[in-house]
Amino acid sequence: MSQYIDIKDTLLAITEKYPETIQIFSENGFPQMSDRAKREEFGKALSLEMALTLKQLNKDSFVNMLEEAIAQSRANEDAALNEEETGKTKADLTISGLLPCPVRMPLNESLDRFIADYQQSSGLKIDYDLKAASMGLDWLKEDLQKSDDPEKLDDLFISAGFDLFFDENLMGRFKEKDVFKDLSGLEKLNKDFDNETIDLKDPKAHYSMIATVPAVFLVNQRELGDREAPKSWADLLKPEFENSVSLPIGDFDLFNAILLTLYRQYGEEAVQKLGRTLLRSMHPSEMVRSNVKKMQRPAVTIMPYFFTKTVKEGSPMQAVWPQDGAIISPIFMLTKASKADKLKPVADFFLSQEVGEILSHNGRFPSVSPKVDNQLNPDQKFMWLGWDFIYQNDIAKLITYCEELFHNSVNLNPVES
Repeated sequence: MSQYIDIKDTLLAITEKYPETIQIFSENGFPQMSDRAKREEFGKALSLEMALTLKQLNKDSFVNMLEEAIAQSRANEDAALNEEETGKTKADLTISGLLPCPVRMPLNESLDRFIADYQQSSGLKIDYDLKAASMGLDWLKEDLQKSDDPEKLDDLFISAGFDLFFDENLMGRFKEKDVFKDLSGLEKLNKDFDNETIDLKDPKAHYSMIATVPAVFLVNQRELGDREAPKSWADLLKPEFENSVSLPIGDFDLFNAILLTLYRQYGEEAVQKLGRTLLRSMHPSEMVRSNVKKMQRPAVTIMPYFFTKTVKEGSPMQAVWPQDGAIISPIFMLTKASKADKLKPVADFFLSQEVGEILSHNGRFPSVSPKVDNQLNPDQKFMWLGWDFIYQNDIAKLITYCEELFHNSVNLNPVES
């Protein structure tokens, strides 16, 4: 039984009571929910149960995401109140960052057990603040912008994507001073990532990775018409899929990884073509009036591999792993070189088989740990941006450029009546 969410409540009622759920809705199939006027327009008449049925999303999985966001928000409020009342004892090690929503709770439970044991054996005090990825990066960026002193930085950071760690005005300032060091100590990564087609080990030994977030296709067989289902990113960029694709624009980590990787692999024309594939989604209020106005649905939805688990049995949706590789958004870990001795056991924990299996088996975020079976077959390959490309480019500026290319191309699509 859900602790907070009643599936019979309207979308508006849920977001009014729990504002922290707005981002979950907007990033997972309901982009209109981020706009106040649009929320009020259709949210007051549409229940969560009806909305998920219309989107053909698994109700239990979606409610769990909402519950997780609410629980995270409540925990943050309680922690802040506790600090105000008791004061905060300075920790020997501090950990901060974002964890993917589907695995955050089991990972935090595992981390709590590790910290209890490590604190007892070492005498060190460890504080951590690992928020759900749905909370966004703004809080971390604000902290980084306030400080030029590496000593004031947290000691270990975890986050997916390229936005935070590769911005020369944010974490990049410290990376160039060799503040961070790869403490993974792994000579070889998981066999899925250590072969002739992909190498995730940072040649400069600044960054570690613990897992990846793959982007795959979810094809609506009913909406394909006489088109053949795309088998690759190259197929998806063909003219027949213009104005037919739903993209994870709200999931900045994954979306920017898609933009960058397509740019690197196929050039700026690929980013423009991707923009032209974007379908202007209809409001849920229009969905329920589909007997009056024909509803336009995406033929293909790009989503993290995890969310293919939310598809209802018997649905016309079919998951497709791209033949040219699922584009990946890496889950990076940064560890301070100055505290390498104290941090090494913590880094080992995040790269352990236990954590790797939580990421891979619970969340379908393939782990780099060589001891983990990611349950992938040899045909499930990856498309990776590549360290050579990362170090040869200003990634933050390139993200902005690719976003401009994409959005300028989207504007070429005809506006719905």
